[in-house]
Amino acid sequence: MTARVVLTIAGLTLREASRRRVLLALGALTVVLLALSGWGFSRFAAESGGTLTSGEARLTASILLNLVMFGYSLIAALGTAFLAGPTLSGETESGIALAVLARPIRRSSFLLGKWLGLVVFGSGYVVLAGLAQILVVRATVDYWPPDPATALALLAAQTTVLLTLAVLLSTVISPMASGVVSVGLFCTTWVAGVVGGIGAALDNDAVARVGSVSRMLLPTDGLWRGAMNAFQDPTALLQFGGTDGEAFPFLSVAPLTAGYLAWAVVWVAMVWGLAAVSFTRRDL
Repeated sequence: MTARVVLTIAGLTLREASRRRVLLALGALTVVLLALSGWGFSRFAAESGGTLTSGEARLTASILLNLVMFGYSLIAALGTAFLAGPTLSGETESGIALAVLARPIRRSSFLLGKWLGLVVFGSGYVVLAGLAQILVVRATVDYWPPDPATALALLAAQTTVLLTLAVLLSTVISPMASGVVSVGLFCTTWVAGVVGGIGAALDNDAVARVGSVSRMLLPTDGLWRGAMNAFQDPTALLQFGGTDGEAFPFLSVAPLTAGYLAWAVVWVAMVWGLAAVSFTRRDL
């Protein structure tokens, strides 16, 4: 019974998300980014044919792919963060949630269904958009990342982490504020990761610790760096002197460890649990 209720609410949430204008905005931004990147990669291929070796061309293509994929990551962050708040808080303020929860449905089941629908929506977007971008890169510069499935899965996980945070915030603050705070923390964590990478390249442990701590507090940047490592050419780090590549924001020196992936799962579970407790105690 509970599983059926959760899946029903998830399906309704997914249908509602597909009808919102945010879907049109995501689609428009994706088409624009695909067109611009396709043009840029085609120009790169045309103008570098006789000036770069095959290794240099793969290196440049993988770095540019990471740069463009960060654009999709940011679009997904904006879309899901600003979708999660209105989907939950909007229904609470309008009284729709009260009408649904008047039936014998647990608030935690209602929240789980909403969260699951949003996760499917956000993850589906980033995987489809990312796959389309990989195909564009393959068609224009003949580059195929070494592990695209892992990279796209990590981008979907990053979207899930941010969406879970947005759901928690939407149970305590307004929909607009929850979206702003979520995206602000996403960008702050990315900047902290870049700063930490520069510190690691300079052997400054204090500065490097900034990135390490930020990736533990909010795993979005850690998952993004794992995705970059799966997108980039394996020889990329050799061109930048190994670990010195950490100072470059669109290179990743190592794949994610199993321990960090486990922490990301635990983080999502803990934050969702806090959201459930907050939503259960909230006056509707």
